[in-house]
Amino acid sequence: MMLWLVLLLPILSVTSRSISIDHRSQSNTIADRIIELVTQGEFRGVTYNRLAALVDTIGPRLCGNESLTNAVNWVQNAMINEGLDNVHVEEVQIPHWVRGEEHARLIQPRNAKLSMLGLGNSVGTGPNGIQAPVLVVRSFDELNARCGEARNKIVVFNPQCDWQAQPIGCYGPVVGYRVGGASHAAKCGALASLSRSAASRSIDSPHTGVMEYDLTYPKIPAASLSVEHADMLDRFQQRNQSMEIFLYMEAQTLSDVVGYNLVAEVKGSTLPNETVLVSGHLDSWDVGQGALDDGGGAAISWTVLSLIHALNIRAKRTIRCVLWSCEEFGGIGGDQYFTAHQNEVPNMSIVMESDLGVFHPQGLQFQGRPEAQQIVTTISKLLTSINATQVVSGGGGEDISKWMQHGVPGASLLNDNWDYFAYHHSRGDTINVLNSTDVDLAAAVWTVYAFSIADLDSILPR
Repeated sequence: MMLWLVLLLPILSVTSRSISIDHRSQSNTIADRIIELVTQGEFRGVTYNRLAALVDTIGPRLCGNESLTNAVNWVQNAMINEGLDNVHVEEVQIPHWVRGEEHARLIQPRNAKLSMLGLGNSVGTGPNGIQAPVLVVRSFDELNARCGEARNKIVVFNPQCDWQAQPIGCYGPVVGYRVGGASHAAKCGALASLSRSAASRSIDSPHTGVMEYDLTYPKIPAASLSVEHADMLDRFQQRNQSMEIFLYMEAQTLSDVVGYNLVAEVKGSTLPNETVLVSGHLDSWDVGQGALDDGGGAAISWTVLSLIHALNIRAKRTIRCVLWSCEEFGGIGGDQYFTAHQNEVPNMSIVMESDLGVFHPQGLQFQGRPEAQQIVTTISKLLTSINATQVVSGGGGEDISKWMQHGVPGASLLNDNWDYFAYHHSRGDTINVLNSTDVDLAAAVWTVYAFSIADLDSILPR
């Protein structure tokens, strides 16, 4: 027996059989039974514990890496052992970027190690590295104004934003420098690009992520710096102190490989060809454990099926769990899945993706017609006992965006995730960030919404 299966069996023993329901409780709502199971019953701690087993045993799961395939196999075998319906994988062509060795060092005005992480898709520096003076800018407009100064330098982007006031609002604008900084710098003749981490707070922790090249300009190496070191370089420049950095990166992109989306279902009782889809992505960055982003979202989506199967109940429609591959490089698994299944658009009631943490749940973010949102708001009353009744506009996710573009309602978990970007894409993304009680409640919320929507008389209005 493989080591991972030996580790997993004790955790899954609770889910490998149907849970008997006392006849006296038959009049309780299904929502109440779901909540009871995860807060007081046999499913208490199950979602957190099997997520911990996954991330401890497999570790981080970078797109194209063998560890991602190992994780797919790990969960697939567990789902089969559990007795879920239609457990299978679907192939995805995915990129294979590798980090290799990397480091950065401040040479002037003093000699010191810089905290950095190479960005996904970046090229390397070559075997001799790059040593060059530094130009710090706070915006693309400032770079354009000082474009002539950037030639043959390492450009450092240090955008400013009030993360404490608006963490979600800051992420998009700041991450724009991570994604596009290298090509903007290359346009001005720079040798490399370093960007301030898209992080709400930091303990000298760099945060990685994907970047993209504009092929109009040369490809130059791109990495992130910790918040502290980006600010330090900014202060050096404000004091007119000369700066020089040595950067070494072995990053390279190899040939595409075959990856997998993992699919499992609980078939519908009367409308099995209509579907409610719950999901999270199984890939992660190659630092930390990928527990927050997005092991937690994958885990609660798996638990939706586990709870329904254990309760031996069926909604009218099929509830399908898809654990995506290669979301971190642009939703590649989600896009290829849509291409293969777009004929199902008319029969897809809602697509749900949890990818913004599984902290204490507050309800659901929903995107769709007002009539559909009103139905979801009515369902939310089933979660009054755990105070997770908020339904707010918004939501969605990288992997479900194409379904939503074709009119299918979309949703994501609304949770108390103000600190999400402190750990996101960093070495701090470990199971310790999550709380077992909160993960249980998030799984309950996710399940109640999925089952209730799947059991409606009609699919949600388009």
